Amino acid sequence: MNTTAMSDFTGRVEFTAGFQPRPQISHVLFDFDGTLSLIREGWPEVMVPMFVEMLPARPNETEAARRQLCFEDIMRLNGKQTIYQMMQLAERIKERGGTPRDPLWYKHEYLRRLDERIRHRTDALRQGTTKPDDLLVHGARGLLEELRRRGLPLYLASGTDEQFVKQEAELLDLTRYFEPHIYGALDNYKQFSKKMVIERILRENQIAGAQLLSFGDGYVEIQNTKEVGGLAVAVASDEAHNGSGRFDEWKRQRLLGVGADVVIPDFRDARALLSRILDSGR
Repeated sequence: MNTTAMSDFTGRVEFTAGFQPRPQISHVLFDFDGTLSLIREGWPEVMVPMFVEMLPARPNETEAARRQLCFEDIMRLNGKQTIYQMMQLAERIKERGGTPRDPLWYKHEYLRRLDERIRHRTDALRQGTTKPDDLLVHGARGLLEELRRRGLPLYLASGTDEQFVKQEAELLDLTRYFEPHIYGALDNYKQFSKKMVIERILRENQIAGAQLLSFGDGYVEIQNTKEVGGLAVAVASDEAHNGSGRFDEWKRQRLLGVGADVVIPDFRDARALLSRILDSGR
C-alpha cells in the first residue's frame, strides 16, 4: 500500500500495490450519493433509528446492541438498492418471531422520513439559496469537467430510486455530464443493479472490462468493477465534513477490502489523479 503525497497531489491519495495506469480507459461509471451528491448526507441517521424502532428486542438485549446490529446490516448493504436493506430488516424481524411488513412498505416509509430530513436542502437548491457545488463532494465538478474535456462518456448508477436520482442530478447541475446514462433503483428491484449497468456499458460499447474506470463510495460498484477487470477508485468521503481532506476510515477499509485500486477522500486532486491513471504509458 502506498499512501502518497506526491508533488502533483495536494491531498491524500492511496494507491494499492497492484495499481497500474490504464491509458486504454474509454468509459467512466460513477455512483451518486456520497460519491458526487451530498443531498442525502446523514441518511444512516434516518435508517438506523427506523430499523431499531421496527426490530423486536431479544430478552435482555440493550438498545445499543440492537442499534449496532442494525447499523452493521445497513452498512454491509450500502451501495445496493435500498430495497435490499429493507429485505434484511424483514428477515431480522422474522428471525425474532415478528411478522414483517412487505419490504417495499419499509422502503417507502424510510423515503418519507428521509425526505423530511433533506427537504430543506432540495428546497434551497430550487430557490437558489444554496449553490449546487455546495452539495457536491469537494472537487467533483472539476473532475467531471476534466473527464468531459478528455471526451470520455460518463455513466451514473445509483442504489437510490431512479426518479430521485434524476431529480437530484438536475438540481446539482449534473444531468448535462451524464445524459442519457442516468440509472437508479426501481420498485421491481430485479430490473436494475449496478452489475447490470456495467454489463450494458461493456456490451453496447463493445469494450473489455479493462477499459472501464469507476468511482464510488459503496462496495457494490467497486466489487462489480473489479469483477470485470476494470479500475476502481474508492471515494472514502467524509460526508459530514466535506472538504476536510480526511478519509472516512470505515469506508476506506471496506472499499480496500473489495479490491479498490485507489482511495481518495475527495476530488481535490482530480487532474493529477486522472493524469496518473490515464496518461502514464501513453
